[in-house]
Amino acid sequence: MERARAAGLDLVEVAGKVDPPVCRIMDYGKHQYEESKRQREAKRKQVQQKVKEVKLHPNIDDNDLNTKTRRVVEFLSKGDKVKILLVYRGREMAHPEIGQQVVERLLNAVGDAAVIDSPPRQMGRNYQLILAPKSQK
Repeated sequence: MERARAAGLDLVEVAGKVDPPVCRIMDYGKHQYEESKRQREAKRKQVQQKVKEVKLHPNIDDNDLNTKTRRVVEFLSKGDKVKILLVYRGREMAHPEIGQQVVERLLNAVGDAAVIDSPPRQMGRNYQLILAPKSQK
């Protein structure tokens, strides 16, 4: 304590559960500031993963499907997850296999850029699945 006072600094306990306790002489205010600065920098570098949604219908045209596919690949390349939502309208529910074929075409077009995060499932008039970007290791 005397050495810390003589130096004009603080005596900070680093590890109190060890026998004997470990202490350090430092400027505690400066230490807190640098620690908060490190945490802000780490938070800034964090990437928030969002879930983007792409809606499809079973009778979608080829060009429209190509456009949707490009958007899916773009979202995945930015690191976002993509929720593919196929919505059945009216009598389209009579042939759900057509909608599943549309989703399979989209998955084939996306190729190796994505991994299926949650498997395809039918929820009422909707058929949905979630794609995650493939890790860049």
